[in-house]
Amino acid sequence: MAEFEETRFFAVKTEKENKTREIILSVYDALKQKGHNPVSQIAGYLLSGDPTYITSHGNARSLVRKVERDEILEELIRVYVEQYE
Repeated sequence: MAEFEETRFFAVKTEKENKTREIILSVYDALKQKGHNPVSQIAGYLLSGDPTYITSHGNARSLVRKVERDEILEELIRVYVEQYE
């Protein structure tokens, strides 16, 4: 039981943050251009891992698959939390 008492730290790589941010914004724009609800579609992708939630328009589906879903979540949470610091 003692092994669960220590806090583990997860290091985020800064250069990946910029790449991830650019990809999120590109995917968001492509979904919006196609008339989809970008927030719902990206959430569907993040929850399921199914890339068909992301349009192939603007190469968005290929772009989103270049980063891991956990990296996308980290970036979204980091940007959200920074608004309140």
